[in-house]
Amino acid sequence: MPQDIAVGTTASPAMLSGDFETRKSLINLVVQLQIDHVFLADHVSFHTGLGMDGLINAATISAMHPTLKVCIGVYLLALRHPVTVARQLATLSQSAPGRITLGIGVGGEDRHEMEVCGVDPATRGRQTDDCLEVIRALAAGEPFSFKGDFFEIDNALIKPSVTPPMPILVGGRADAAIRRAGRYSEGWLGIWSSADRFGQVTAQVETHATDAGRTNVEWNHGLQLWAGLDDNKTRAREIISRKMQQFYQVPFTAFEKYCPYGSPEEIAAFLIPYRDKGCRLFNIKACAMTEEAEIEGVARIRELLLAG
Repeated sequence: MPQDIAVGTTASPAMLSGDFETRKSLINLVVQLQIDHVFLADHVSFHTGLGMDGLINAATISAMHPTLKVCIGVYLLALRHPVTVARQLATLSQSAPGRITLGIGVGGEDRHEMEVCGVDPATRGRQTDDCLEVIRALAAGEPFSFKGDFFEIDNALIKPSVTPPMPILVGGRADAAIRRAGRYSEGWLGIWSSADRFGQVTAQVETHATDAGRTNVEWNHGLQLWAGLDDNKTRAREIISRKMQQFYQVPFTAFEKYCPYGSPEEIAAFLIPYRDKGCRLFNIKACAMTEEAEIEGVARIRELLLAG
C-alpha cells in the first residue's frame, strides 16, 4: 500500500476571490478531507487575456490556512527576471516554510503571451534554463554572479536563504524539457502523457541528473491532469468538455485520451498505472457540478490511490 503519494485539488477562483467566508469554507473542506495540497497555475495574458499570478496566489492560499501545502504548476519563469523571483521565493519561504512546491514550465500554448512579455518564443527554453540556474543558486543565501545569453548578474545576494529548500518540479514533454528536469529539478511534472510514457520520461530524467553529477536526489515525479467527475459518465464528459474548450479554445477531443471522466472510482482506475510507474504527486483539476463535489471527488480518488 503506497503511503508516499500526495494528491492535490485546484486552488479555484472561488478559493481566491469573492466572499471571504465562502473561500475559507472551501479551503477548510480541503483540509478536513485530508487532501494533501492545492495547486494553481500561472499565466500573464493567456489567449483572451486571462491570467493568474502563481506566486501571488500561492501567498494568498498559504496565508488562509496554517498547514495547507501549495503546488505551483506551472510557473512561467522565463517571463520574469530570476533575481526578483528569487526574492519572492525567499519571502514565501519565510511566511510558509516547507509548504510550497514550485513547478516550472515554458508555456507555449499561446506564443503571444511570450511576445507581450518581451520573450522570444523560440528561446524561452534556454531562458528558462538560465533562470533556473540563478534561482537555485540564490536560494542558498550566498552571493552569486552569472553571465549568460539573457542575463548578466554581478554578485547578487538574497537573504534569508530558502529554508527548508523548496522542491522544484519541471514540466514539459520535449527532449529539452526532460534534460532540464534532470539538471535542475526534484521531479518531472507530466501532462498529456500515457502511463507508459510517464515511466519512460522519469527514467530519462533521472539518467540526465546522474550525467549532470546530481546524486541522491529525492525524486517526487508528478502528473497534472483534468478530470470530469460525475457518477453519470455522459454528464461527466459534458462538464469537462465545456470547461476545457472554454479555457484552451480547442476541441476537447484533442485532449480526451489523457483526461478521464466518470466516477471517482473510474478516475482512480485511470491513475493507478501512473502510480505504479512511480508517480508520487497528482494534481487533479476536477470538473464537477459544484465546487464541493470537485473537492469531495478528489478526496475519494486520493483514498483509492492510497488503498493499493
